Amino acid sequence: MSKQEFAPGLEIQDIAAPLSLRDFRLIAFDMDSTLVTTECVDEIADMVGKKREVAEITEAAMQGIITDFKESLRRRVALLKGVTVEQLQRVYTERVRLSDGARELVQACHAAGLKTLLVSGGFTFFTERVRAELELDFVRSNLLDIRDGVLTGGLQGQSWGDICDGQEKRRAVLELASLMDIEPAQAIAVGDGANDLPMMQAVGLSVAYHAKPRVRAQAKVAINSGGLDRLLEVLRP
Repeated sequence: MSKQEFAPGLEIQDIAAPLSLRDFRLIAFDMDSTLVTTECVDEIADMVGKKREVAEITEAAMQGIITDFKESLRRRVALLKGVTVEQLQRVYTERVRLSDGARELVQACHAAGLKTLLVSGGFTFFTERVRAELELDFVRSNLLDIRDGVLTGGLQGQSWGDICDGQEKRRAVLELASLMDIEPAQAIAVGDGANDLPMMQAVGLSVAYHAKPRVRAQAKVAINSGGLDRLLEVLRP
């Protein structure tokens, strides 16, 4: 089945829409430029006058030009050395906004019985706050190394590893599906960048949200205009 316009600004391929949301059990979201409108690492960098350098690395990673996401993240985090926790909080308070329709989509998923996972190449400082705001069930993301209230320019290892890259996103989704005793086909993955492709390719329904061309081309659903809740036009509650 070739890609077709399901509605203005909404494309589908390889599915016969509309589908039922209740046929799925799990939905995984990327955070930056997906659940929230910003790239948090870029906004942190802007606080210390390094947004251009960090944003260039971010864009190259999301486009797939830089293929080693772990190395690209380490390079960006190193540029954040000296940022304070107070500055991180200012970024969250002043600059991080939920994407249009995010709350409505999450609420519809919970009402239909789906578990929600936030899996991000971003940082726990932000993902935990977004998790609380949206009442998400699970989260996996990167942990900034902070000493005496100041970023050291490094990351801390966690029980599952050191950096949540594309392969770790895929592993997290499949691991949770296994723990829930469901098939990957019963999971949905929503993202916008190249490091979201591994998890999007592993599940039953892949959703590109205002995504890079490479991601949009491979997704079964592409939301090109409007909010995240437009997925409910394809997945009826």
